[in-house]
Amino acid sequence: MPTYAVTARFRKDLAMLDPSDRSRFRRAVEQLVEDLSSPGRRPRAGLRVKGVRGADGVFEMTWARDGRATFEYGDEQQVGEPHAIWRRIGTHDIFGRP
Repeated sequence: MPTYAVTARFRKDLAMLDPSDRSRFRRAVEQLVEDLSSPGRRPRAGLRVKGVRGADGVFEMTWARDGRATFEYGDEQQVGEPHAIWRRIGTHDIFGRP
């Protein structure tokens, strides 16, 4: 199963979200984990995972109409499993410092 870590900035951003947005994000993460746990390990199209322009190695994921989260892949914590480091979460405003 994929592993993850969060940055201090992500924790602060997450605390600013209302409960319904946190719930939407959790559902999107459940889908991402399911996708990364399956053969082929590609996120489903609906999550719109793609690289962040101008930030090498940083990816964005859509979790709501104006909800975005950024992450990068880190060193494996469990052999053969991807490790995501969540960096930011919020609206499009997070792209100033992804």
